[in-house]
Amino acid sequence: MLLGSDGQLRQTIFGEMSALAARTGAINLGQGFPDEDGPFEVLDAARQAITEGVNQYPPALGMPVLREAIAAHQERFYGIRVDPDRQVLVTAGATEALASTILALTDEGDEVLTLEPFYDAYGALIAFGKATHVTVPLRAPHFQPDHDDLRAAVTDRTRLILINSPHNPTGSVLPRDTLELLIELAYEHDAIIVTDEVYEHLTFGVEHIPISSLPGGFDRTVTISSAGKTFNTTGWKIGWIVAPEPLVQAILAVKQYLTFVNGAPFQPAIAVGLGLGDEFFSTAASTLEKKCGILSAGLRSAGFSVSTPQAGYFVIADAAALGVTDAAEFCRELPSLAGVAAVPVSAFVHPDRREGFETLLRFAFCKKVDVLERAAAQLASLSL
Repeated sequence: MLLGSDGQLRQTIFGEMSALAARTGAINLGQGFPDEDGPFEVLDAARQAITEGVNQYPPALGMPVLREAIAAHQERFYGIRVDPDRQVLVTAGATEALASTILALTDEGDEVLTLEPFYDAYGALIAFGKATHVTVPLRAPHFQPDHDDLRAAVTDRTRLILINSPHNPTGSVLPRDTLELLIELAYEHDAIIVTDEVYEHLTFGVEHIPISSLPGGFDRTVTISSAGKTFNTTGWKIGWIVAPEPLVQAILAVKQYLTFVNGAPFQPAIAVGLGLGDEFFSTAASTLEKKCGILSAGLRSAGFSVSTPQAGYFVIADAAALGVTDAAEFCRELPSLAGVAAVPVSAFVHPDRREGFETLLRFAFCKKVDVLERAAAQLASLSL
């Protein structure tokens, strides 16, 4: 198949870990979805929209109420002024936004640069487009790219610079100087920046800086985000793109043949969410940070070395001190050993670039407190 053994391996690992957790009754911390509902105002707005008959195809760009809310959100939080009628496109989650962007803006043989580890869909979508995937490594414990590596990796063959900040799976946030370097490289090599910002509101005392808010950034950037992580509505699949109009139109030309449109009653509901007060957004982040602390304490008690994430849903734990040499195999044993499921970080890197990642595991902490406390206690009692 088009994805080859690399794409197949990733799908097998995630599917295997999920099935293993279900079969053994283990606490599934391998998958990044919350187990609590989002804010009442958002859920109620969706119910109201359904009752009022908002159940047919929305406009191709997305419902005006949501596009206007996205534009207002960009200006409110980042000072970015956006035209909701020309520079905003609603998508079926961030994954469709990524797919339509990559397929629209690359040709066979173009290079797409990502950081590594990378969200698994990146590799698959780049392969679908028959582009060439180039990576720059993120090394523990801080998981930041080396600037010299970035300079060497971006060339005149680079069509897209695809970054994910806040980052999945490591939880790192790119600092301003790195973002400024990426803008410089994009201009130097005539590349487009694509930035995946789905964890934008879930940072832990660290500022998230959209690259499009920096001088020169907007004109060369496709900004992608979604509602699922912020509002605990991952199943609704409401995402969006903010970009200059020519890029939006090119991406729309591909998107119309993917999902066409989606989520009519959910679109006005997410518009309500984007307009919630500052307290909602700050509380969402602080609550997740506390949950991270609960799980991290259990992992440290078990003997893992734990990297403290700056944002997101996940924490990276190194099992080397436990005598583990193969995180993938250890993940297959962990449900029986501790009643907890995780995924190996090697699932997010190319098979021939796993050096330095062989003993790292990713655990999700976007779960109820009592579930995390139980998982932490079970991990703390782990005996090898």
